[in-house]
Amino acid sequence: MPVPIIEALNIVKDYGSARALHGVSLEVGEGEFVALVGPSGCGKTTLLKILAGFEELTEGRLEIQGQDMLGVPAASRPTRMVFQKLALFPHKTVAENIGFPLKLKKVDRSEIDERVRAMIDLMHLKPEYLDRYPAQLSGGEQQRVALARALVSRPSVLLLDEPMSALDAKLKKSLQAELKKLHRELGTSFVLVTHDLEEAMMLADRICVMQAGHVIQIGTPADIYYRPANTFVAGFIGETNFMPVSVVREGDGAAMVTSQLVAGLPARLKGEHVSEHLTSSGTALLVRPETIGFVEGDASPDLWVMAGTVDEYFIKGSSTQYRVRVDGLAAPVVMDLPGSIVLPAEVGQSVRICFDPASAFLLSE
Repeated sequence: MPVPIIEALNIVKDYGSARALHGVSLEVGEGEFVALVGPSGCGKTTLLKILAGFEELTEGRLEIQGQDMLGVPAASRPTRMVFQKLALFPHKTVAENIGFPLKLKKVDRSEIDERVRAMIDLMHLKPEYLDRYPAQLSGGEQQRVALARALVSRPSVLLLDEPMSALDAKLKKSLQAELKKLHRELGTSFVLVTHDLEEAMMLADRICVMQAGHVIQIGTPADIYYRPANTFVAGFIGETNFMPVSVVREGDGAAMVTSQLVAGLPARLKGEHVSEHLTSSGTALLVRPETIGFVEGDASPDLWVMAGTVDEYFIKGSSTQYRVRVDGLAAPVVMDLPGSIVLPAEVGQSVRICFDPASAFLLSE
């Protein structure tokens, strides 16, 4: 991990008798992109506001660039924030909006103009937009102006509170790509709060999953997706399947798993496919939808096979999602197959599906 620029230790936040954060700890490295995700009310925006200085912590310690932030106001911190509603000044031009933080610092007028124009170029906005007002711009253009205003004062940390939640899908994809490129070019640390899990996976170097004011897991997108700490994280980050299994642990961290729902031999999972948080009871086998396929002919003896009935399918273009009812499972098995003009099965059809248990992940409920 890079040298930490943000160190939050045991952060507690109370609103009266209600506790929003329960001893949250988080480090953000220099030049790192961290995403905070979790269900509504989990505390991610509260944590972001504490980093920005818009909320005071109740207990704990927050350091940015090695300096204790207790009592340091938002304007004096090396951070800038882009809000969900952007908060652009409607009565100020684009140039005035972008240059406003520099004007507050009493920066020379010529330098403000120079840095504002540099931001316009960086955000791929046309020079003639400088004299326009926010209402005369599209949603994506307003988004770029808000980013330019946050970055013009060259902060060490950029905080983003769901800044793209109101954009249409195509524009959001475009701006996500630009944001990733911008982060790489600037080398500034980014902390993003988002409900869009795909966005977090695409953009972040590490993801922090929160639930009810607690940090549940911090890791790379691959760690979070393929090695979740428990079924909450697994179910929150992408669609998935949980198979009930019987487990016998082995001394090297590996495990032998069997299931009454499948036709197949007991499978040995290596230690890297077994959660370090595994408990003695309440285990489940995590099987991602893209690892399951239809059986054509005889299946390999290494595969686990289940019989079921197609409940529904959804054509997504590049992929087709199937949901297959299997006796003994409360929820249908979700499968993601490569898109094709020819459908391999129809609703109501009896099918056999299979997966390699050695590529699955054993975790605690």
